[in-house]
Amino acid sequence: MTAWNPKRYLGFKTERLRPALDLLAGISLESPQSIFDLGCGPGNVTRLLAERWGLARISGIDSSAEMLATARSNPTGTIEWIKADLAVWNPPPKSDLIFSNAALHWLDRHDELLPRLLGQLKPGGVLAVQMPANFSAPSHILMAETAQSGPWRERLEPFLRTEPVAEPEDYVAILNPLTSGLDIWRTEYQHLLEGENPVLDWLRGTALRPLLNALKESERDEFLGLLSARLRRVYPRRNDGVTVFPFRRLFIIATR
Repeated sequence: MTAWNPKRYLGFKTERLRPALDLLAGISLESPQSIFDLGCGPGNVTRLLAERWGLARISGIDSSAEMLATARSNPTGTIEWIKADLAVWNPPPKSDLIFSNAALHWLDRHDELLPRLLGQLKPGGVLAVQMPANFSAPSHILMAETAQSGPWRERLEPFLRTEPVAEPEDYVAILNPLTSGLDIWRTEYQHLLEGENPVLDWLRGTALRPLLNALKESERDEFLGLLSARLRRVYPRRNDGVTVFPFRRLFIIATR
């Protein structure tokens, strides 16, 4: 994983927070003792977990030193911040809540990952996951087309993640035999963004990071110029200055 820019990521703080709030609202645990926030990023969602369950032991886990530095810059005595690779890290057995907002789509083999995490919960414990499910949207298609249509194609193709999140029925098949309760749904948000080309700015905070890092410095402006023009045609700025950016997300709440 390449370095994250917390300031750029938080440029759309309100829009990125909404799915976390919706996921949090679907959890019915009353008094969990141990909570792990996987892919905690700058820690704003982890603090919401601490506000709701103030007596719990809460840990925020992320692989990004930059994100964790931002999280630690606002001290919260009840939260432990841990730098770890989520692909191999395991929470302690008999945990109460494993929470992950917009992180697990960066990892492969969900048919192994999610059962492994579920297996670390105590009976009645909850695995709550939200992942972007927007990979067939024009924004991501145009990003892939731009990566595949220039002199950088060979370098960028390995970083394209075209289908990292499966269909809801696939997660039912993976998780339902292992749970006492399973709730899966998808929501499409209609984000109303401001700025000259806000969809490009949104992508630069997340999905574009590995691609831009793989480009030579002299190539980045050309790549971004091509992608910017394509995005403007598909996501035009309205007369009122707003750009509408539909974004679909998948939610999973699984009780062991």
